[in-house]
Amino acid sequence: MEESELIIERYKKRDRTVNGWRYSEFNPAWLWTNQERHRTVIRLLWEHELLPVANKRVLDVGCGEGPDLLFLLWLGFAADNLAGIDLRPEVIEKARQRLPTAVDLRVGDATTAGFDPESFDIVQQVTVFSSLLADDSQVSLAHWMWNLVKPGGGIIWYDFIYDNPMNTDVRGVSLKRLRELFPGGEMSYRRVTLAPPISRFVCRIHPMSYGLLNSFSFLRTHVLCWIAKPSMVIRCK
Repeated sequence: MEESELIIERYKKRDRTVNGWRYSEFNPAWLWTNQERHRTVIRLLWEHELLPVANKRVLDVGCGEGPDLLFLLWLGFAADNLAGIDLRPEVIEKARQRLPTAVDLRVGDATTAGFDPESFDIVQQVTVFSSLLADDSQVSLAHWMWNLVKPGGGIIWYDFIYDNPMNTDVRGVSLKRLRELFPGGEMSYRRVTLAPPISRFVCRIHPMSYGLLNSFSFLRTHVLCWIAKPSMVIRCK
């Protein structure tokens, strides 16, 4: 079975075994996690002089039902500059119901999607690479994403860095591995996201507990990274 088919099976397994409340915006733990990530993305866009955003083209790899594309629309990105792709037809159908028709949504394997090289200012991925268990699949997707980024643009990366001993369907992606995947990139990153088992527990006690415990960096399990593609490549003779 190919990696793409295995990923679809893993998502089906998750849908069968994981309570949908875990990923609901009405779940305080999930809400605080997303709000922290969104604040960090806004800071990243500001710090790396990516404003204004209305003229920036963005591709969301593994876009699911489109929550991150909705967030980009809220920030002021233009619908006709946004694109998303996912392996699962059912989630793309839901995304089409949520998003403006101008957003380019496609079903299929990202590496064969037919987007033009160097056609996006930003390519983003949110917990996609941790679902790729084969090294060559990670390398292939990273190479494809990098080729789609314009010089001077970059990749927004969000994923966890530790293996989960309770879930063998995912793998952590360390900073060392991230540098191996994008050797030509200039990386700046932040540790984010209170460890999900902790956040789910403490938010049942009081949602404000998330911010308190998240102040301890060793309890953060994810990395949000900007991987910049140099605007000019200097070649030695």
